Parts: sequence; structure tokens; C-alpha cells
Amino acid sequence: MLQSVASSRCIRLIDRNRPAWYFAFLMIIYILYLIFGAVVFSSVELPYEDLLRRDLLELKRRFLNENECMSEVQLEAFLERVLEASNYGVSVLNNASGNWNWDFMSSLFFASTVLSTTGYGHTVPLSDGGKIFCILYSVIGIPFTLLLFTALVQRIIVYVTRKPVLFIHLHWGFPKHIVAIVHSLFLGFVTVTCFFFIPAAVFSILEEDWNFLESFYFCFISLSTIGLGDYVPGEGYNQKFRQLYKMGITCYLLLGLIAMLVVLETFCELQELKMFRKMFYVKKKKDEDQEHIVEHDQLAFASISDQVASLKEEQKLHEPFVALQPVVNYTSDSSLSHEQ
Repeated sequence: MLQSVASSRCIRLIDRNRPAWYFAFLMIIYILYLIFGAVVFSSVELPYEDLLRRDLLELKRRFLNENECMSEVQLEAFLERVLEASNYGVSVLNNASGNWNWDFMSSLFFASTVLSTTGYGHTVPLSDGGKIFCILYSVIGIPFTLLLFTALVQRIIVYVTRKPVLFIHLHWGFPKHIVAIVHSLFLGFVTVTCFFFIPAAVFSILEEDWNFLESFYFCFISLSTIGLGDYVPGEGYNQKFRQLYKMGITCYLLLGLIAMLVVLETFCELQELKMFRKMFYVKKKKDEDQEHIVEHDQLAFASISDQVASLKEEQKLHEPFVALQPVVNYTSDSSLSHEQ
């Protein structure tokens, strides 16, 4: 008997706090996913890093042996300065000295990466004034960009998602949730084709050092706003039509981000995903909702009653004789009729 009572209490406790248990499970899964990513990246990339370190040390040793007039301290000071300049997007190589990082088109490309939070990191402000302006520009520009993208997505999704799904549901009679799922998958396929596969093929042709995988990698890293900066188009030696190329990349990034947001919003409107998200949300108690409604109604009623009372007082003050006149007439008329 006691075991059944205890088990029923445990079941009730679990049911009552089910969103909290789901949320704890979600946190555990996320932490395990982070650990899984760290293990995979470490096991895959660590051997390549070790090999690169050995190659650089061997190259350094060979250079010092061939140039005995230069000491190791002088070489390291030179390399440190070169690497510092490279971190700011300035290279001393002959095949890169012809490209300026802060002409108008390059600055426009940089501004688009800042406002879209992609941030490749290949070009950064050099001066203190540029860093201060970048902070102020981002504080205003990033929320403004989010507002603009949200407004655009809300308008686009009406014609791209809601109206087509409703049209197919009403005219062909298919279940609405099935139509929504198929439409979401189709829209995702079209977006991946138009903004990942086709641009990757184009970049693999325009960029001499990129293959298709590296181009596809750049498209995904850019449109997912990760922006690692290891691949940046338009930075090759003597790039043809570099200004126009940078302008096209800027338009591609902005349009691609809008397309990604439309696809994400389309998937978020699926009923199955809505129900799945609600599993992890905190549910409001009915008593709290009723108390809030009662308090709101009481406040509204009190405000209305106060307004009515104030209006009556104003009428009494401004029109004192109008209310008394019918009473006098009524008493006089009744007294005359009584005398007759």
C-alpha cells in the first residue's frame, strides 16, 4: 500500500515538473554534443597541426643554416611583425600587395559582414578611431539589421509559405500539416541548391585555389554567420573585376541570409516543431493566469467607475437647476389636480 502511494506521488511529481525534466535532459544532451564536437575536432585536426609545426620548424632551421648572417632572434622579430600585420589583413607578399583592404568596395564588404554578424576577421580596423567607430556602428547597425530582416521575412513568408500551403490545402484537399511539411522540405531543397551548390560551383571557377568542397564550405560558413575567415573570396593576386566581384559577394551574403531566415521561419511554423518546442517551455499556472485576469478586470472596472463618478460630479456642478426643474413641475401639477 505504501509503495503504491509513494509511486503515485512520484509519478505525479514527475508529471507536474515535466518541462523542467525535459529542459534538464536538453541541457545534458547539449553538453554531450559539445564534448563530442571537441573530441572529433581534436582527433581529426591535431595530427595536421603537429605536422605543420614540424614543417615550419624544419623550414626555419634550414633558413638559418643557409643564412648564417641572420640570427634566430632577428628572424623571430621579423616574423612576429609580419604575423601581426597579417592579422590586420596586411600582407608583405608580392602577390598580395596590390589589393587594398580599405577601398570603397572592400569597406562595403566589411560593413556587410559586421552588420550581418558574419565577421570573417581577415580585415580589422587598424586605428583607434576605426575601432571606436566600429563599436558604435555595430551597436546601432546590428539591431537595425535584425529589425529589417525580420520585417522582410514576415512579408516574404506570406507569399512564399502561407499562401501556397493554404492554396494547395483548399483547392486540392490535402491535409494542411502534410502540405506544410512537404512545402518546407521543397523550400529547403531550393534554397540549398540556389545558395549553396550553385554559388559553390561559381566560386570554384572564379577562385583559382578553391575546389568545390572548399567553396561549399565557404558558403555554409558564411550563410550560417559562423565566419571563420579562413576562406575569403576576392583576395587573390590580380583578381579580375575585383570591385564588381566584392559587390556581388556582398549582395549574395545579404540575400542568402534572408533566404536562410525564410526557410528557418517556415520550419518553425510547422505544428510538429511547435509542439516539440513547447515541451521545454515553462508552463504558466492557471491560478496565476486567473489572478492576473481578475486583477486586470478589477483595475479596469475601478477606472471605469471612477470616470463615471467624475462625470456625474461635473454634471452636478455645471447643471444644478436642470435636475431640480422637473421635480418642481411634477409637485405643482399633482397639487393642482388634487385641488380640482
